[in-house]
Amino acid sequence: MHPAAEHSPLGKSSEYIATYTPSLLFPIPRAAKWAELGVGADTLPWQGVDYWNCFELSWLLPSGKPVVAIGEFAIPADSPNIIESKSFKLYLNSLNQTVFASVQALQACLEKDLSAAAGKPVGVRVRTLSEVEGEGVAALPGVCIDDLDVSISQYEHPQPELLRCDTGRQVEETLHSHLLKSNCPVTGQPDWGSVTVHYRGPVLDPASLLAYLISFRQHADFHEQCVERIYLDLKRLLNPETLTVYARYVRRGGLDINPYRSTEAVSLGNSRLVRQ
Repeated sequence: MHPAAEHSPLGKSSEYIATYTPSLLFPIPRAAKWAELGVGADTLPWQGVDYWNCFELSWLLPSGKPVVAIGEFAIPADSPNIIESKSFKLYLNSLNQTVFASVQALQACLEKDLSAAAGKPVGVRVRTLSEVEGEGVAALPGVCIDDLDVSISQYEHPQPELLRCDTGRQVEETLHSHLLKSNCPVTGQPDWGSVTVHYRGPVLDPASLLAYLISFRQHADFHEQCVERIYLDLKRLLNPETLTVYARYVRRGGLDINPYRSTEAVSLGNSRLVRQ
């Protein structure tokens, strides 16, 4: 478990606070997990963002009438802190009985509080239901590897030794899987996700990638750190010209978390998948 997470609201009974309380946000420093992965804030081998989507965003107009919307939050991947997910949910709940004069006032408040917690500017979009509904459901790009025949019996820890590549062949391709699962390091509850790998380099054996992703099944870590571990293991194996790894997780508590890590500037969209 991340040492800071022991003091977070995760796994504890929490009072429902329905009026604005920014102190509910609980930042967790990324540095300890980066050190575990062998990287540091000054030597991060990726660019990226963590997209969070909130499907339970609500507040009051000056008239007392409630509004519902969908919030999109973009937290830089090099921010000093992640925001613990239950604290994020409790903070958003505290807006439910809070009056904002306009959407712009709400957005400014969210940007201020979330940026302070993350330690870097956080992008915020407050979106109408019709806007998101009009976008529909997206499909992941590239080839799905989930029907490949693999055998695996170890699920407690990621097994990068399962990964294989052919250094004699160079390709640029995109592979994806919906079989990513890990567990919350505090509560032990399952986190379900879909992961995409795009790279240019030695050809990766797709069956070995699938077996490796399945080995996360009982691994305990936060979403962001699972994606960073996958990125680093592939980077060490392939030494690719370019590499992008991103995962889109199923929402819990009205929030989904979608970490993107890449050698390139991230320009991917934030379209939801069928399980989101």
